[in-house]
Amino acid sequence: MKDLTKYFTNKNVLFKDIKEVTPKELGSRKKIGIYSATSVDKNYYAIFIVDAKSRFLRKNAEDLIELGGKLADFEGHNFKKKELLISSPLCSKAKTFLKENGWSVRVDFM
Repeated sequence: MKDLTKYFTNKNVLFKDIKEVTPKELGSRKKIGIYSATSVDKNYYAIFIVDAKSRFLRKNAEDLIELGGKLADFEGHNFKKKELLISSPLCSKAKTFLKENGWSVRVDFM
């Protein structure tokens, strides 16, 4: 979580509240870091951290959007900003698919 706050502080985003949600709470078995955060300027962030050795494909992007919907239901509100922080290779089709659905993709994490 320290790396997460440091990363967003460098991007000029300060959080007043960060809560980790386990994938098990959302009914998923994926190995993914899920965070629900509120910034100082009252924006709600859904942050997903993926650290895998294999390429992140379009199928994974569809699963991620579904997980984002489950997180919104679990927390009881929609998120203004949805972020994917990824350190593995990313398929260009998956990236454009996520951007079309309102996600921000950052490949430079870690």
